[in-house]
Amino acid sequence: MRQLCIFLLGVLGVVCVHAQANEQSDTSKYSYHFQLTAINQSHTSFPVKYAGTNSLTHESESNKLSLTSTLFLGTPLWKNASLYFNPEITGGQGLSGSKGIAGFTNGETFRIGTTAPVLYVARLFFRQNIALPNTEYEWVADDVNQVKEKLPTSRISIHAGKMSLSDYFDRNSYSHDPRGQFLNWSLMSNGGWDYPADTRGYTQALVVELIKPTWAIRVSTAMVPLKANGLQLDGNILKAHSETIELEKKWSLNGRSGTIRLLGFHTLSQAPTYLKTVAQVKLGDSSSVDVYSGQKAWGIYGGLKYGFGMNVEQSFSNTVGGFFKASWNDGKTATWAFTEIDNSVSAGIQVLGNAWNRPNDNLGIAHVMNGISKDHQAFLKAGLNGFMIGDGNLNYAPESITELYYKARLTKSFWLSADYQLVFNPAYNNDSGSVNVFAIRGHVEF
Repeated sequence: MRQLCIFLLGVLGVVCVHAQANEQSDTSKYSYHFQLTAINQSHTSFPVKYAGTNSLTHESESNKLSLTSTLFLGTPLWKNASLYFNPEITGGQGLSGSKGIAGFTNGETFRIGTTAPVLYVARLFFRQNIALPNTEYEWVADDVNQVKEKLPTSRISIHAGKMSLSDYFDRNSYSHDPRGQFLNWSLMSNGGWDYPADTRGYTQALVVELIKPTWAIRVSTAMVPLKANGLQLDGNILKAHSETIELEKKWSLNGRSGTIRLLGFHTLSQAPTYLKTVAQVKLGDSSSVDVYSGQKAWGIYGGLKYGFGMNVEQSFSNTVGGFFKASWNDGKTATWAFTEIDNSVSAGIQVLGNAWNRPNDNLGIAHVMNGISKDHQAFLKAGLNGFMIGDGNLNYAPESITELYYKARLTKSFWLSADYQLVFNPAYNNDSGSVNVFAIRGHVEF
């Protein structure tokens, strides 16, 4: 509580300073932004034939509240260089402790298992832009983690420090941000991309981008968790690391903008293979269950995971846009960071409220189909658990989720959303019935 009070007092001070700075000048030497998102979820009861320690509770749940609050601070250092700092508070829990569904229903619920608010540093990173020859320049407005500056349209951008790789890779205008768009984890990022991050979604990384007006290439190397879904990152960066590459191409179709992003990743960690773990259990080595979670795997390296993703967005009119995503990973080693999905396909549309005289409102609908590899199926069939799913048995079927949301802008800085998700075969189990999930989301930003 003391940390929360200090943080909120700091926010109040920043708001006052920011307001005074805006009165004195249209441009500031600093960037100040703030967001607070509260989400309340519930789900109906549903039939099950059996359940395990990681199953979604088959009885109805309600009033599962999550809260995130972030202060975005930035300052220019020298020409084309800037520094950013984001203190953040999170608290609350997801449905069933954020377990029981691979494409989980609340992208803002971190898997910390505690309702107490926790203050920590979310991001602390440095950015340097290097102009390429014969480039033009354009003004970039002050925004979240972006100071107002005149940037070269052709440049190399270097980012180093603590960050979230999803800030740079696999972005999408219509399906990426659970604070204002779809809530489901497998809609905010490609489900098959087990992107390197700690429990809260952050890592230490180096990202380098080559940016041109209509295309870009970005690459990164990042630290991975010491154990699956762990908060501590593995300091043995020669044996544990993850690399990501993305190619981005923009186009215009009948005067409407579109973008395609092609992503590939390669990760080394302490993750064991599914088949080896199953074989050890059959031989009576119960410690392999702990090996999966990393608790007894420290010092054992060699776990390899690689995969690919495609991400397309297209504007169709002044009010309608859509997206399509597809991703795959080899599915041989344990999921280590994001979520237990080895392949995923999703599509959806977003409609602005102009048609009903609410131009600042959004309506979105999307569908995602998630799957896992044969090795992963055998692991769950043997009664073993990942860090998110495990019913004690498995009658495999793809996990299918449809989501519908409406976001209304009530004031200049406050949005209220209603969200509904229908989940078939939660945790890939055809022996579990469908689940109806409802949510109310409040979001403040300035």
